[in-house]
Amino acid sequence: MSRYSDAEIATVYRVIRERRDMRHFRPEPLDPALLQRLLQAAHHAPSVGYMQPWRFIRISDAALREHLHALVEQERQRTAAALGQRQEEFMRLKVEGLRECAEVLVVALMDGRERHVFGRRTLPEMDLASVACAIQNMWLAARAEGIGLGWVSIFDPDALAALLRFPPGARAVAILCIGHVDAFYDKPMLEQENWAQRQPLAALLSENGWGDAPAGAS
Repeated sequence: MSRYSDAEIATVYRVIRERRDMRHFRPEPLDPALLQRLLQAAHHAPSVGYMQPWRFIRISDAALREHLHALVEQERQRTAAALGQRQEEFMRLKVEGLRECAEVLVVALMDGRERHVFGRRTLPEMDLASVACAIQNMWLAARAEGIGLGWVSIFDPDALAALLRFPPGARAVAILCIGHVDAFYDKPMLEQENWAQRQPLAALLSENGWGDAPAGAS
């Protein structure tokens, strides 16, 4: 039987709906077996041309974690300065949980990606799309396990590559903060903080051409 039960289907949609980009963590350790399950979930993601371009680096050294935090803080300050009128509002947001979370993973694109042209000859960015799928798999699995995950993208990828001794051509995509949380946010944090609101799906959906309203839409 190819279709899952109604209860199983409902659970999938619930996990998608309740996934959150978490910034507040408790420091207690994560069960190593649980971390392996999350990594396996990521590794089962689809990838264009089956290239599997994701690379994961677990940061277990406390001093190295502090270096990562410093890189993020540097970029946080630069981002704030670039936001103009929203600078103070941005600085009040908590944008990472690097010091509090149980585990830190750096997710990167592999080196030598130019060799993989299947599905990428005209769309080379599909390697990045594949890595994003892997992260989303891990995110949903973490939420199902009751574990928080936060995707940090505020950093200089070249500085991070130098810090972690990346080979030429490899590129950092994300710093993931993973760990136990007291509670998941009722709504996405940036929505709770009135930074932005979710757009209605109807405003983003067209039919047969860009901006053409779907048939039957009022």
